[in-house]
Amino acid sequence: MSTQTIPIVDLQKYISGTESEKQSFVEELGKAFEQVGFVSVKNHGVPEFLIDEYYTLVQKFFELPTDVKKGYEIPELAGQRGYTSFGKETAKGYDAPDLKEFWQLGQTVEGEDVVREIYPPNVVVQEVPVFTQRGVDLYKAFENSGRYLLRAIANHLDLPENYFDAHIHNGNSILRAIHYPPIKQEPKSAIRAEQHEDINLITLLVGASAEGLQLLNKQDEWLDITAPEGCIVVNVGDMLQRLTNNRLKSTTHRVVNPPKEKWHTPRYSIPFFLHPRSEMRLDCLNSCVSSSAPLAYEPISAGEYLDERLREIGLKK
Repeated sequence: MSTQTIPIVDLQKYISGTESEKQSFVEELGKAFEQVGFVSVKNHGVPEFLIDEYYTLVQKFFELPTDVKKGYEIPELAGQRGYTSFGKETAKGYDAPDLKEFWQLGQTVEGEDVVREIYPPNVVVQEVPVFTQRGVDLYKAFENSGRYLLRAIANHLDLPENYFDAHIHNGNSILRAIHYPPIKQEPKSAIRAEQHEDINLITLLVGASAEGLQLLNKQDEWLDITAPEGCIVVNVGDMLQRLTNNRLKSTTHRVVNPPKEKWHTPRYSIPFFLHPRSEMRLDCLNSCVSSSAPLAYEPISAGEYLDERLREIGLKK
């Protein structure tokens, strides 16, 4: 197994750099997303103290008794808010569930907006009082960084720079806190997270508490992903791949089990899945369709696509 240090880009060069630095960032990000699908982002603007505090609160939540955690599991929300217990989510095309439990926090709607009546409320954990508020704070920080990254992607695609802004304002993004418990016996067939592609536009991931994340490269080789300390890992999701008619690559990835001598080690991970509003069209951009890149997907909205995928991974019946 070889290790891949994925390309590193500096987001501040896009936000506050010279015009030349901004253009260089756009080219570096676009190249990484077309060739690899993953990138490390430094100077991303998500406060380190907030990440550290939320990690501590996440651990406190998952240390609660199982029956307490299950009191926050609401099946009709299809895992989109609150707690999802161990063994519920299955990667598309696989029978064995992933070896994880997770918590999901959704949008806090700003201003008067019809989505206020559509999105379910976030679930508040009484036993860890500041857990929800710090999650909202981290959510908004991720959302802001993601907005700049999507503006750079729009530049790369020769779209108006603010193309995605209205689509992600009060969007259906999700902050997920994942706990992969210690492995106590030989797993039947599953790994911590079986190979998959993310559903959304882009995913922003702060450094996990243990190794295990791998991507599948174009040579069908699994590579361990490493990112420098202080960076966040960002990858393309299926919605963006679909919108760009496969020009930007939604890379297959997984989380493998540790070596047997480290089975006692838990793993925590906090990805932010940046989703647009449900009404956004994911119909392939005309500029990404040509004789050499024929139309690959049927028209669909983001909401329809999310619903379809949630059923495929077993979270929605």
